[in-house]
Amino acid sequence: MKRKDYISWDTYFMGVAKLSALRSKDPSTQVGACIVNEEKRIVGIGYNGLPKGLDDSSFAWEKEGSFLETKYPYVVHAEANAILNSTQNLKGSTIYVTLFPCNECMKLIAQSGIKEIVYVSNKDEGKDFNVASFKIMEAAGIKYRQIKMEEITLNE
Repeated sequence: MKRKDYISWDTYFMGVAKLSALRSKDPSTQVGACIVNEEKRIVGIGYNGLPKGLDDSSFAWEKEGSFLETKYPYVVHAEANAILNSTQNLKGSTIYVTLFPCNECMKLIAQSGIKEIVYVSNKDEGKDFNVASFKIMEAAGIKYRQIKMEEITLNE
């Protein structure tokens, strides 16, 4: 008889996204993303961080201050990195992301053909860029759902 206490696909793929987020150097917000094709194969992963080749210690990680002295003009979001790191066409795929995508990432998601977003948190709900994300998503026919993470335990 097969085991019955295995984790769901959602928990598995969001676990990969959460594990990816642990690579982020951002001291305040670590975000991870995992893109899965229609055959439930991982085709892209990413986390928020500086572009390839930039020294993480040479740029600011602040949230406040003058624009050029904050992280915002320099950090590539997890969703964008997952799309850029993808190994195949993303049409019809699902993106698992630990934080609901901003409007800039939502444009990339729509443009890439991703058709579903699964997320854990939407801490920016109601902010203008979040409202714009929903407008883009709905106009593009992208489905979305929020999940709670199951606790992952290993048998020892």
